[in-house]
Amino acid sequence: MEKDSEKRTDIESLESSCRQSISFHQRLETKLYTFFIPLLQFEAWLNSKLGIEAEAIERKRGEDRKPVKWYDELGMAFLWASGNLNLPCCATGMLGAEFGLSLRQSLVIIFFGNLIGSFVTSYCATFGAPTGLRQMSVSRYSFGWFPSKLIALVNTVQQIGWSSVGAITAGLALTAVADGHISIVVGIIIVAVAALVIGIFGLRLILLVEKYSWCVFFIVFLIILGETGKYADNHSPASVKGTTPLAGSVLTFLAVIYGYSASWSPIASDYYVQYPANVSRTKVFLLTASGISLSTCVCMWSGAIMASSLNNHPLWKQDYENDGIGYLIRDMLYPTGFAKFLLVLLVLSGICFNLLSTYSVSLTIQQFSPWVAFVPRIVVQVIVFGIVIALGLAGRKELNTYLQNFLSFLGYWSTSYFVILFLEHTFIRKRDFANYDLEGWNDRKRLPHGIAAATVFLVGVVCWVMGMAVTWYVGPLAGLFGENGGDVAIELTFVFTLVAYLPLRLLEIKLFHK
Repeated sequence: MEKDSEKRTDIESLESSCRQSISFHQRLETKLYTFFIPLLQFEAWLNSKLGIEAEAIERKRGEDRKPVKWYDELGMAFLWASGNLNLPCCATGMLGAEFGLSLRQSLVIIFFGNLIGSFVTSYCATFGAPTGLRQMSVSRYSFGWFPSKLIALVNTVQQIGWSSVGAITAGLALTAVADGHISIVVGIIIVAVAALVIGIFGLRLILLVEKYSWCVFFIVFLIILGETGKYADNHSPASVKGTTPLAGSVLTFLAVIYGYSASWSPIASDYYVQYPANVSRTKVFLLTASGISLSTCVCMWSGAIMASSLNNHPLWKQDYENDGIGYLIRDMLYPTGFAKFLLVLLVLSGICFNLLSTYSVSLTIQQFSPWVAFVPRIVVQVIVFGIVIALGLAGRKELNTYLQNFLSFLGYWSTSYFVILFLEHTFIRKRDFANYDLEGWNDRKRLPHGIAAATVFLVGVVCWVMGMAVTWYVGPLAGLFGENGGDVAIELTFVFTLVAYLPLRLLEIKLFHK
């Protein structure tokens, strides 16, 4: 009798504790909801009138999606072409010369680095249509509920950083158009505001803008290639001397180029949830890879050619070093009025570049917690807008250093993320989306714990530190390639994650049965 009484007491105590916990969460959610009621109502009204995606992070069910024509599927390629034909991409191509590489070496590295990086992003994109989930939600099926929030945090930093780069380069272009009479600050604010306004209206308007704008920017860079090609220095050898230092420069530049194209992977599936669930994954992969690799190669090759021309034109080099890429393009192209017109178009390309980052970062932030999801997406985008402007103003004078350090970091973590996603889908889920509990995407109890993924990802940071070569730090393994090092962090991360994830994941399944 005493034991039965104790059991009843324990059960009643547990039930009371659960009720208190539930009550606390309900009260907190109610307070948050009440606080944002006016904005939520305004967002709902805008959604009913304009379709701004008031519930953007919710899973898009297959029955709610409409079939699309074959020519609409081409938007999978056009989206990324619009997002990559811009000045940040062009400026990235110019970094090969700074690493002491010849034009020929830079062009080859740009091709292969972008091709490999585009494959990483394209693979991640294939998860959007079958699951109806955004990329950070897809992460939960390998990283689990709590560790996936770490991934979301890293992705937030990445997308805000990208937006800042886009704003800086657009500001440099606008300053060159006005011959220095307009501050770069104005250009940064214009791009940030434009991306904010368009992004608020959600995926539908973003896809419409990106679907058609790519052709304008593609023509702009073909003109830049045609006019600057005659100044290309295809004869000067690499300025870096010695086989080992040269190998180091090649590895570091390859890491930067790869990091650029692979950095889209944490947001890739965000833009495919509106396609039918049965759309061919092969088609998604090929169209996405084509859109990324072709556009980035054209854009970065333009930058590499411009950088090589500085060897024989000291005045252009002086303008570039003192005033940035906008002034360089203005001086290289003829006539000057036409060059300024192209620069105005390139300012607009910065808006298309920023659209992808600012839209996706708002979705990522909303997945930090169910409570954060109460914050309207438009509020999140306004907050991001302020941060982008602040970072853009802070980093406007050191664009190349910013790019080198930032892009290398993106390549490191994108590699870890991709390999974990690939191994989980291929070997754990048997390449079958029926093995995903898609209805439980937002239920902590129905998701894996993510211990294996979190462990591999965090230990992989050691690989980054050992192999990275950036302006402020050269890891011990990277230092084997000379004073400036050679970035091998991506290769180390890839091998470690490939070897370590599956055994740990199988152990996790054995212990927790999910």
